[in-house]
Formats: sequence, C-alpha cells, structure tokens
Amino acid sequence: MDVVAMFPLGSVLFPYTPLVLRVFEPRYLTMMGHLLDLEEPEFGVVLIERGFEAGGGDQRASVGTMARILQVEAGATDLYVVAVGGERIAVAGWRQDDPHPVADVSTVPALVWDDALAPLHREAEQIVRRLATLASVLDEARWDPATPLSEDPVESAWQLAAIAPLGEYDRFRLLNSTSLGGLLRAIIDLCLEEEPVLIARAADARDEDDSDL
Repeated sequence: MDVVAMFPLGSVLFPYTPLVLRVFEPRYLTMMGHLLDLEEPEFGVVLIERGFEAGGGDQRASVGTMARILQVEAGATDLYVVAVGGERIAVAGWRQDDPHPVADVSTVPALVWDDALAPLHREAEQIVRRLATLASVLDEARWDPATPLSEDPVESAWQLAAIAPLGEYDRFRLLNSTSLGGLLRAIIDLCLEEEPVLIARAADARDEDDSDL
C-alpha cells in the first residue's frame, strides 16, 4: 500500500495515454510544487463520479491510474502539465484533503497479452477507428481517428480504449477490465452499441445543414 497524491478529474485516464492539465486551484498548485521536488514525479487520477473538479466535496471512483509528469509550463497564475498514464491503482481509502487529496492505493495487476488475441485486437482497432471517424464528423472525436498506436499490443489496447468515442461511465467500465481479451471485447461491444446513435445524429446534422440551404 502506497500513499499517493491524487487528482480527481471528470474524465478517465487510461494507461499509456496522454493527459494535459491546466492547474489553477491553490491546493493542486501546492501538490505540483511538492511533486516536482521528486526525481520521478507522479500522481494518481480517479474519475469524479459525482460533483465537480473544482472546489472539493466530490464523490470519487475507487479505481484509477497513475500519471507520470513529463513536462510542466508555468503561466502567470497557473501551470500546464503534460503527463502520461501508467499502472492502474485501487484506492483503499482517502486521507484528509490537507492541503490536497491524498489516498492509500495499491497496484492493480497489469493485463497480459496472448497472441491468440491478435484477431480480436484487429477487429477492435477497425471498429474504434470507424466510430472515431464518425464522431469527428460531429466534432466529438477525442483523438484524431488516424492516431498511430504503440507497437506493444497491451499499450495499444489501452490506447484504443482512449480513442473510442464513449462516455465516461463506459470508459470507467473499460478501466476496470480484468483481462486483455475482456478489454478488447468490451471496446467492441460498447462501440457497436454507440454506432447507431452516432449515425442517427450525423444524419440529423446533415438534414439541418440541408434545411439551411
């Protein structure tokens, strides 16, 4: 069990994916100041299930991801932080937010690749890129649909989860996956459930554009 500085957010961070933050609250500016004194600065990220990012008093998820700080740029009253997701963590308990959130966490076992999963991985990539392209038409794509993936199959599976244009509840379900096959299957199923919704919305958007002519 480790004691870790935490940054609850309104979005899920997946392993091996980037995180860009604008830090402006005094408590998190203090946290970043402490972390940057460390040789390998990192903090935990969990989804806010209820409440808001600013101000505190939020309800936080029990599973999250460690974020390793790569770059920090100072503004006049804020910091811009670039980090990357690392291992998943389970929160055993929260300590007092003084001056910033801190939790006791343990590491969640990493997912393991099996070559038999290669066809499922290819299918997941095809569906995710197709759906992300559709979302881009609606200006709702999280990433460029053509974003290159890591050559490591475990890393790229998590990156597919990040690219998929899904809601935060579904993304949190993916974060809780207990096997790589389960992750890939869930990505496929959730994307196929979302696809007709995006198709209908894209059709409505085209109809509205035509009516303006």
